[in-house]
Amino acid sequence: MSQSRFLKMPCPVAHASAVLGERWVILILREAYYGATRFEEFERQLGIASNILSARLQAMTDHGLLIRRPIEGSTRCAYFLSDSARDFLPTYLSLKAWAERWVAEPKRRAKLFVDKHTGNEIVAPPLTRPDGSPIPFEDVQVIDAQVR
Repeated sequence: MSQSRFLKMPCPVAHASAVLGERWVILILREAYYGATRFEEFERQLGIASNILSARLQAMTDHGLLIRRPIEGSTRCAYFLSDSARDFLPTYLSLKAWAERWVAEPKRRAKLFVDKHTGNEIVAPPLTRPDGSPIPFEDVQVIDAQVR
């Protein structure tokens, strides 16, 4: 199914899939979260072909995930996380936690995200009620938004 078909669907998750669903996008975001800003850094860290990386960076810029800025004194540009990409971090951390639990080699964790102020690891937030108690999957119900 093409990206434009996803964008025509009346579902925000379909729209997000159009923006995030290409297999390199999350990995490019990962490298940006790790601090990469330059084309060469993304290319080296990901082992991605330059033509594919160029197209993905352009698409991510067009979709507002990355902001491209010229590098002073150079003809090159750097890429920075947009507010949209920064807001995606909790989702990325959830995906990372899921992958570490269900897909990756046991006990294999490449990087940790930590709070600069405390040094404590930042983890994906669990589903909780306002009082902080966990919400098991069996207690989740899906209803139409118009009903509320």
